Amino acid sequence: MGIRKKNNKNPPVLSHEFVIQNHADIVSCVAMVFLLGLMFEVTSKVAVLFITVQYNVTISANEGSEETPVNFFHHGLKDLATVFFYMLVAIIMHAIIQEYVLDKINRKMHFSKTKHSKFNESGQLSAFYLFSCGWGASIVLSENLLSNPVSLWEGYPHALMPFQMKFYYICQLGYWLHTLPELYFQKIKKEDIPRQLVYVSLYVVHIAGAYILNLNRLGLVLLVLHYFVELLFHVSRLIYFSNEERQTGFTVWAILFVLARLLTLSLSVLTVGFGLAGAEQQGLDLTTGNFNVIFVRVTVLAAICTTQAFMMWKFINFQLRRWREQAQLQQSLKKKQAPSKSKAKNKANGVIVLVLHL
Repeated sequence: MGIRKKNNKNPPVLSHEFVIQNHADIVSCVAMVFLLGLMFEVTSKVAVLFITVQYNVTISANEGSEETPVNFFHHGLKDLATVFFYMLVAIIMHAIIQEYVLDKINRKMHFSKTKHSKFNESGQLSAFYLFSCGWGASIVLSENLLSNPVSLWEGYPHALMPFQMKFYYICQLGYWLHTLPELYFQKIKKEDIPRQLVYVSLYVVHIAGAYILNLNRLGLVLLVLHYFVELLFHVSRLIYFSNEERQTGFTVWAILFVLARLLTLSLSVLTVGFGLAGAEQQGLDLTTGNFNVIFVRVTVLAAICTTQAFMMWKFINFQLRRWREQAQLQQSLKKKQAPSKSKAKNKANGVIVLVLHL
């Protein structure tokens, strides 16, 4: 789907400005090439690698007296091609939401440059978190991961995944990788790029780690939990931009954020530290996808604990900065009220003196 920003100036073809203004059109054409490749027998085998989920395994499941074939999937190097294609889809969806939703709201609200960029960020992430949280929650419920928490580690390695779970991980990796070229397309300031790179790297490393190490069930539950809390934060920020007096959402988010960190650590230690440590299948076996060795378990727990500590540190700094801003705002209001009170007092004294003279 072609998307173009209205601009009277026509930059030179293949210049930086041309690519930035028309990046959604360019990416749409690239994605269309892969889709057209499905129509021809010569190119269909290559196009399928990019569009469809790979590594299908059919297993017969006994339902009563009949055997029903059930499709499962495992991961492999061909998934890189699929992730690349859905990264292109994420770029297109990003441009659609930006032009047809966020830009129209921005024109009506007349935000400042700082609020404009933050509003766009929260708008994009709110749409993604809402979609991912709902989709992930439906998979968690269909796989009975909440009703049976033991399944988070029982039967490890979980090398075989249902279609929905594998496609979920493919889309998650595609989305977070698409944010890297978006740094160029959205003209992100140089001073903001390191923060964005750290932010994106944490997501990619943790999602890819859960996917490759066959900790997909634990990863799915933790992602849904994290996305729900982040969704609340960005929705609260959107509401705050529309009316700065509405800050209740931030208070609810702050409580849930701390609870989510504790629950994340608890589930991780329970699954990796106790569940996998006491599992029957121990040892490193790349053919079956078994990574249940002490080095991997310690590394996984160290990565999760370090990330949670980093997030708490950022959270505390955010809260302290917010309290300082509120304190400064209250002081400025008091200073504004003080002169008005003194003027009113002087005026009252003048009236009294005038009455005495009379």
